[in-house]
Amino acid sequence: MSGPAHNPPSSGKPELVRAIGRWTLTALVLNGIIGSGIFGLPSTLAKQLGPLAPWAYVIGAAAIGAIVGVFAELASQFRETGGQYLYARVALGRFAGIQIGWFSWLVRLTSAAAVANLFVVYLGEFWSGATAPGSRAVIITGLVAVLVFVNYRSVRGGAGLSNFFTVAKLVPLVLFVLLGVALVPRYSSTPPVTAPAFGAWVDALVAMMFAFGGFEAAVIPAAEAKDPRRDAPFALGVGLALVTAIYVLVHLVTMWAVPDLANSSRPLADAARTFAGPVGAGLIAAGAMLSTFGWLTGAFVTAPRLTHALAEAEDFPRIFAKVHPHFRTPYISILLWAALVLLLALYGNFIWNAVLAAAARLVTYASSCLAFIRLRQQRPQATAFRVPGGLFMAGFGLAFCALLITRMNADHAQIITAVGLIATVNWLAARYRAKQGTGC
Repeated sequence: MSGPAHNPPSSGKPELVRAIGRWTLTALVLNGIIGSGIFGLPSTLAKQLGPLAPWAYVIGAAAIGAIVGVFAELASQFRETGGQYLYARVALGRFAGIQIGWFSWLVRLTSAAAVANLFVVYLGEFWSGATAPGSRAVIITGLVAVLVFVNYRSVRGGAGLSNFFTVAKLVPLVLFVLLGVALVPRYSSTPPVTAPAFGAWVDALVAMMFAFGGFEAAVIPAAEAKDPRRDAPFALGVGLALVTAIYVLVHLVTMWAVPDLANSSRPLADAARTFAGPVGAGLIAAGAMLSTFGWLTGAFVTAPRLTHALAEAEDFPRIFAKVHPHFRTPYISILLWAALVLLLALYGNFIWNAVLAAAARLVTYASSCLAFIRLRQQRPQATAFRVPGGLFMAGFGLAFCALLITRMNADHAQIITAVGLIATVNWLAARYRAKQGTGC
């Protein structure tokens, strides 16, 4: 694949290419949200809420919608790379920016490692030897190598691969819904003896926070988006609406098809087996593999741009700001990202990495709500998309994050403390370099 068609900038310094359009950005939102969670989520929610579980998706979408609205306005104000790190740095200062940069990077890094492990788990449905240690290492290394090759050479190639797998992962889910609605008898689930406790609803909303999370990754590569002011709000809004519809319909079909949903270990596969036999169950397993690999294709487009943004602002070693002179990609950041994903994926399992990602996301969402409030004060006349009721949404988002933080455990607290300390050391080093008048 060749490099960009237009000439390099007159300054002689290679720059990133604005190649991400409105629908590609929307695909990145969809790809960032829909990973593997929906393939196991229905049984988890059925345990917590019984037949009331579909309402959790609606309530969760409304709650996360407030945070999505915050991001829509924030993203429309910036044409530079960085996402949450950039918003926090501009609105709340360098210390907050570096802290959120590290937490945002941790979310993307550990999520990618977790999803790479899940790909191997789902492949094990077709090839039992896939989960053996040696085979697992070879498969994960191969996945990472393919994605590095494509993204190193072109942002268009990486975004195009993400677009393809976004569509590919949606096809099995759409078929599942259409066939399920047409063929599945409506089993009447036994109502719970008592209404779910408040704590069960909060736990369900924690699950929703992470089921709907990931949209924020799409706004990281804003310097490669054609028109982030107009396209980011569109992509975030359309993406959330589509994901909500898919989640609700998938859960309804699964609930109708599997009478004992709460005790199903593979709810979508069990549901598909009832109306499409073994072929249907195999289709769902293949869909899960497409979904996990598709998620990784999007992550390789978005996440390396975060360290590139940190380095551009001299909050990270300058080498990671380098842009390839021919391919015009942040190639050093891509290589760093790939190496760390590979190490974490090989070192830890899915749960280990998922816990790390869960702990960091609430911090980053809360910081973006604070940045929103501050930027409304700093830039009252900014040329940007203005979300209706924005200050209320930001306040609601903060309250929602605070509520979910009450469900954190000791592991989450230890992780947050450790990352905060690492980020503080990074901040001190950046301050020292600034005083010395040198980068690194």
